[in-house]
Amino acid sequence: MEPAITEKLITFLLIIVAIIHIIPISGFAGTSRLEALYGVPIAGADIEILMRHRAVLFGILGIFFAYAAFTPSLQPLAFIAAFATIASFFYLAFSVGDYNADIRKIVIGDIVAAIALIGAVILFYTKDSS
Repeated sequence: MEPAITEKLITFLLIIVAIIHIIPISGFAGTSRLEALYGVPIAGADIEILMRHRAVLFGILGIFFAYAAFTPSLQPLAFIAAFATIASFFYLAFSVGDYNADIRKIVIGDIVAAIALIGAVILFYTKDSS
């Protein structure tokens, strides 16, 4: 594959990963948005603080992934960070189980992110061997 096309595909795939990680930032707006995102009641200030902070952290991570999509030298670090977030979520979701329909949507989103991430990693590490 032509190097320019490979770079554009890597960028596109990392942007998918970025968008999926940026979506939770809307939870920073408050409990009603968090409850809509996750389908669980946010009972108390402690949980609200933790979940809103989680929203900010995912937003920051998503912005980093978007930046790395256009900065090849940062892509390996982005791959590691994305793998860590996706793998840890899969571990938690599948080991705990019995999650609601809203969490199932997140699982599906993370499956899409995992496929995009795997594609980007394969393209990144094989681009010079063609």
